[in-house]
Amino acid sequence: MHEQEHLILGLSYALATGAHKNSAIKDPDVIVALTTVTKRFETLVNSGLHYEVPDANPLHQLIAGEVENMIKEYRETETKNLGYSRLRDSDILRALVFLLRLAQSRTSGRPRSRAFVDFVFAQFPSEDASKSGVQEASRLITP
Repeated sequence: MHEQEHLILGLSYALATGAHKNSAIKDPDVIVALTTVTKRFETLVNSGLHYEVPDANPLHQLIAGEVENMIKEYRETETKNLGYSRLRDSDILRALVFLLRLAQSRTSGRPRSRAFVDFVFAQFPSEDASKSGVQEASRLITP
């Protein structure tokens, strides 16, 4: 985990960016999109085949697209700085599995749960919230 800390942070940021783009994204959407991308990289690592399963849900496509764009940008940045990319597909697979397990452990399992999405938002607050300096008040009503 320590060796790929920057990759995990980048993937987490991609999840936050995707979730900020559409407020309808819930934990199950993130989990399904991460599962799809993880299965794609698992097939790539185990057999060398580039196999992509199309997903009809636009929310899943948005999240998966953000994750895949981040991986591409990460490789380009590495190539630019080092002259080559040392990021292996197996490293990406391990990072995706870590995030998938984190998402599954942070969600309540309910269809409208946003616990993991809120966890990611806490790590990477939106630019609008950081500019205004206003934090959202708690939705809990206490007597």
